[in-house]
Amino acid sequence: MAGASHFTIPAGSVRHALPYLRVAWVDYLVAGLYLAGIVVFGSYFARFQRTTGDYFLTDRSVPWWAICFTIVATETSTLTFIGVPAAAYAGNMAFLQLAAGYVLGRIIVSVLFLPAYFRGALLTSYQLLQQRFGASATTVAAGLFLVTRSLADGIRLFATALVISIVAGVPVGWTVVVLGTAMIVYTVRGGVAAVIWTDVVQMFIYLAGAIVVLSALLSQIPGGFAEVLSAGAAADKFRVIDWSLDPTRVYTIWAGVAGGIALTLATHGTDQFLVQRLLSARSSRDAARGLVLSGFLVFAQFVLFLFIGIMLFVYHQHVPLESALARTDEILPRFILTNLPHGAIGFIVAAIVAAALSPSLNAMAATTVNDFYRKFVNPGADEPTLMRVSRGATIVWGIVQLAVALGAQWMDRSVLEAGLAVLSLTTGPILGAFVLAVATRRVGAGAVLTGMIAGALVLGWIWWTAVVAWTWYALIGASVTCTVAILTSLASRQPHGPDS
Repeated sequence: MAGASHFTIPAGSVRHALPYLRVAWVDYLVAGLYLAGIVVFGSYFARFQRTTGDYFLTDRSVPWWAICFTIVATETSTLTFIGVPAAAYAGNMAFLQLAAGYVLGRIIVSVLFLPAYFRGALLTSYQLLQQRFGASATTVAAGLFLVTRSLADGIRLFATALVISIVAGVPVGWTVVVLGTAMIVYTVRGGVAAVIWTDVVQMFIYLAGAIVVLSALLSQIPGGFAEVLSAGAAADKFRVIDWSLDPTRVYTIWAGVAGGIALTLATHGTDQFLVQRLLSARSSRDAARGLVLSGFLVFAQFVLFLFIGIMLFVYHQHVPLESALARTDEILPRFILTNLPHGAIGFIVAAIVAAALSPSLNAMAATTVNDFYRKFVNPGADEPTLMRVSRGATIVWGIVQLAVALGAQWMDRSVLEAGLAVLSLTTGPILGAFVLAVATRRVGAGAVLTGMIAGALVLGWIWWTAVVAWTWYALIGASVTCTVAILTSLASRQPHGPDS
């Protein structure tokens, strides 16, 4: 997800660094009951799925506050729960510069993209490209979404299973299978309604888990809150703004605001995974209200997780670590294992599950059915056929993500990090195509495809040479795509219609 997806937990670090400690039957029971409850709750919505409009968009019946909560939950993953505290533990609160860009980006999305989506009564974000540029640009963008989302969410599932296996002492492979199967079952049965409403529940569960950790830290730090403020300030942990002009620094005010805006435009304005939530709202106004408010809630959430990281730092000034960290990502799991009582450990495992289970399977099925099956395979398909294909596509993409997660066990650290970095390379060119679709009528399909190829090539070179940080990728990719597309159109005097 935005921002959080760039924290990684490599296969070879935490797994061997932490012992399997203090996990009792009550912890397994709490976590197991939560997982079973989520499956039952999500499956409940199967009774409301009659058409693909219900299955993919809940017949556009979701209130604005639920849109807000599902977006917050969708953006949050195990990598947020574990990685953001680790960032503050090792550094400071500079990540909030990027979070500020997220808030501003949401406002722009609500003005730039949402009116176009609701005006066209679309089922997927890529149908906007279809209306403007025809089949070629739509197929490229939708295909990139399916491939990159499979990889990204498969790795995300693996990271979740890895952390749970560390805390609970369960083999990673079995954890992947259990979590992935639960995700597939309730998504296939309940459609996007199951995803959205379980998101609403799960947001409160993982936030409650964070509060449990925060309370435990406060009770165990000598001096409590005052000591956290004093020791954190002395170590410069509360510093937010970095005015550096170094483009290779990930978190600066320039990269945070400009890069955060561009990344949010890409993820919340063009990616079907999040756009599907917005399209499920009752109106464009409700979608905009939920989207903008989610930005402020996400910002507050990052403050909470970063503050937990600072508290971990202060705690370990008083209670030194018994053994060195292989990687800072393990600092929170280690505290959970060694400092929380039975039952609370199980609840934290449930919170980690809650932070992870916001599946993209329904969004991928919607793209498969509406941007490929109905277009190229069976344009005249009736609703029963479309529902069967939709559920089948959900299962297929679930199995694909399971396979990616299981395969990630054999990736080394550099491959895992490189894989996540490569995924971010596609956001810029796709964003550029969407900006051109809503901002100008003077660029045709051929010029857009040329621009997207140029944007991808430039980003590939940037990634290979590491001349700028990943926070700039979306902005650079979109800028190159738009510039090359406009210049190509002017040079060729290309007609402006679809597939021209």
